[in-house]
Amino acid sequence: MNKSSGILGWVERTGNRLPDPVTIFVILIATVITISVFAAAAGLQSTHPVTGETIAAQSLLSGDNIRRLLTDFTSIFVNFPPLGLVLVVMIGAGVAERTGLFAAGLRALVGWVPNTMLTATLVFAGVMGNLAVDAGYVVLIPLGGIVFASVGRHPIAGIAATFAGVSAGFSANLFPGPLEPLLLGITQTAAQFIDPSWELNILSNYYFIIALTPAVVIAGTWVTQAIVEPRLGEWKGTTSGAESDDDAPSTELSASENRGLMAAGIVMVALIVWVVWMTVPADGILRDENGSLAPFYNAIVAISMIAFLLMGIAFGIASGTIKSDKDAVSMASDAMSDMGVYIVLAFVMAMFLALFAWSNLGTILAIAGASALQSSGLPAPILLVAMVILTASLNLFVGSASAKWAMLAPVAVPMLMLLGIGPDATTAAYRVGDGATNIITPLLPYMPLILVFARRYVPEFGLGSLIATMLPYSIAILVVSLGALGIFVIFDLPLGPGYAPVLIDPATLSGAGG
Repeated sequence: MNKSSGILGWVERTGNRLPDPVTIFVILIATVITISVFAAAAGLQSTHPVTGETIAAQSLLSGDNIRRLLTDFTSIFVNFPPLGLVLVVMIGAGVAERTGLFAAGLRALVGWVPNTMLTATLVFAGVMGNLAVDAGYVVLIPLGGIVFASVGRHPIAGIAATFAGVSAGFSANLFPGPLEPLLLGITQTAAQFIDPSWELNILSNYYFIIALTPAVVIAGTWVTQAIVEPRLGEWKGTTSGAESDDDAPSTELSASENRGLMAAGIVMVALIVWVVWMTVPADGILRDENGSLAPFYNAIVAISMIAFLLMGIAFGIASGTIKSDKDAVSMASDAMSDMGVYIVLAFVMAMFLALFAWSNLGTILAIAGASALQSSGLPAPILLVAMVILTASLNLFVGSASAKWAMLAPVAVPMLMLLGIGPDATTAAYRVGDGATNIITPLLPYMPLILVFARRYVPEFGLGSLIATMLPYSIAILVVSLGALGIFVIFDLPLGPGYAPVLIDPATLSGAGG
């Protein structure tokens, strides 16, 4: 891999000098424990803007926290959200990969999609795949590497492009997803501190997330082709999976592969009909009592696992790569064995995140940042930009989108309302900042998993290499997303259908000045 003499090269060299990611999180655990002791002794605290409760730093060496750690040790790891989701999806995805379904399907895809469109296709697939949240990370990102390798392009660039779409484009999409009610429900509560009559619906950012979609795709495509691929250099390796023995795999499919794809396609159509039957009717199985699709969103990981497993088995039987049930079980077992490194990383990451939450340091940091923004005295549009920058910075330390917003919204939303910026716009600004830096924070729960995917192609690929690769995406997506937000602000365009303005008149707020 080519080494850059510029800032990206420095980031990569510096990052690769860091210890193994497992060791890094052990060091972080020791650091947060130490800081918590001194912060608690100094009486560091903040007032929660919603409840008025005093949030004080907690020493992680207190008797209560030591007892809590020892008694909850197993449950902290077992209940680490990405762990089960990753392992569940990889059972099905591992079978699908090892039967040759992915390789054959992707070779068929590249036979239809021009090489010049592959990058944009992957970034767009990533953006749309974030509807599935966890499945987007687990399934789409490794596919990006396979796609690029299958046409002789560097697979790390394919992984990076898809990673940018899934994670940096987290708030962009053509369809409303599970993030809408999660964030906007918090926004409404915060807005009602100023105006009790203020109401939001889950589509109040819908026009904005649609506008972000082409912006993210264009930025991700340009960065991949203009910066990342030239820096990575020519790919001289081979593809992985069923086609790993081919130095230059052909897009021509064998008769057995065509039979396999036909069988997998039949299964896919049947699964689509099944999912439609469960979601389209108002009383469908995957709708709740209010008729919303929340159960469907929660079931996407399970549906993905079932789909990959059944389609993989169908492909394997029809193509001859599965001759007995033992073959399928062996493929699933092999997929799990590849996840050993991730399981160890997930363990130390789960422990760190739990301890960081118990210390209250993340909550105090977020509240202090929002309060500083409020007291800065900056003009309203500049405050909106500052909101983006604050969120992007905090995202490096506090990963959960909903947790950060629950801490920031009670200060930021009322503050900007009184300055003439609607709650919808504040939420949009938060989303811009939250998405842009997901791909460069080591605290992203899926960062170790991305490293595992990358090391399949470049064994020496380290955390510094990954951050250096993703930094241009982060900057470019932040710039174009800010530009999109600026257009909505300048032209006072509605961010969503009905009543989602950027600018509001503070004098019309029912609670303003009260």
